[in-house]
Amino acid sequence: KMSWTDAIGQEGLFEVTKVLASDEFGGRFPDSDGEKKTLAYLEQQFREAGLEPGNPKENSYFQKVPLVRIETKIQDEKMAISSKNGEGLSLSSPEDFVGISWRMQDDVQIDKSEMIFVGYGIVAPEYNWNDYAGIDVKGKTVVLMINDPGFASKDPTFFDGTTMTYYGRWTYKYEEAARQGAASVLIVHETAAAAYPWTVVVTGRATPQMHPVPQDEYKSRCSFEGWITGDTATRLFQLAGKNYAEFAGKAHTSERQSVSLQLESSIKLKNKFGYLESHNIFGMIPGTTRPDEVVIFSAHWDHLGTNGKDIYHGARDNALSVAGLIEIAKAFKKLGGTERSLVFFSSTAEEQGLLGAEYYVDHPIFQLEKNCRRVEP
Repeated sequence: KMSWTDAIGQEGLFEVTKVLASDEFGGRFPDSDGEKKTLAYLEQQFREAGLEPGNPKENSYFQKVPLVRIETKIQDEKMAISSKNGEGLSLSSPEDFVGISWRMQDDVQIDKSEMIFVGYGIVAPEYNWNDYAGIDVKGKTVVLMINDPGFASKDPTFFDGTTMTYYGRWTYKYEEAARQGAASVLIVHETAAAAYPWTVVVTGRATPQMHPVPQDEYKSRCSFEGWITGDTATRLFQLAGKNYAEFAGKAHTSERQSVSLQLESSIKLKNKFGYLESHNIFGMIPGTTRPDEVVIFSAHWDHLGTNGKDIYHGARDNALSVAGLIEIAKAFKKLGGTERSLVFFSSTAEEQGLLGAEYYVDHPIFQLEKNCRRVEP
């Protein structure tokens, strides 16, 4: 009987990775020529592996994913900071800060918005924690820290210790600030707390951003969602006559303070936006006795495309995993069927925030309650 070792082919892993990460595929950015080439290639691979179309209602390997693309340009690449005594700072992007706006409008402006430090910017009732308690941030700019109090405390029973909770993620920070009515958000970047360097923050905002199609043109989001470096935070606090290290050091304790910095921020943005359509791709091996129950193997196909000069090839992230997905599918075909259906799912726009996977969950092809397991190569 054939073993898994015999069924998985290294040659296939290398070949698929080499093709997907080649210059020809241009970094596999959604809604690009790279997407067209990627989808055609993956459909061919799925067919050759003997997979049936994974969107059986449409007899298709594909699921359309509607998205909106927004490109933010910061006027003069500058943010102006002013103080009550007339002193100020001129921050430069991307050296001091980066940011985008989700607003689907041509012009976005933050004009002399009061800046307020709110620690980690977290409201977590289960931990009796509210960084926004007793302070009004409506229409203002909140400055806050990445990660959560557990990271600084190192206490495994407090916010899961050094394991970041959802409260520590930048996505949550922006969402909570919007719920509090803030106009603008600036997350202070620290490499250890974020678990990635400043260059990752900059690169992630160097290309147009994609989002799900909204109901409200993203008017419920903050007007500006940005990051600043740790050095920039130190300079801001110095301008305010305060010590950033002292406030940050107490942010995980009962001595924490959310305070106005008595500074104001101003920035002007130009947004270009439009609608687009990308695709998830699915192949499947129907189950023998319980075909309605599915095990999903998944790996996103997209990467960061190109900046006009350099191609972000994405060999490890995520061409190799897609190659693994295909080799696993081939192995199951060689080894015979299974009781449950096996679905091989390659999603789009993961690099833009898991958008293809999010769309699938909101518009499932297979009943979610019948999804028994998801495996990511």
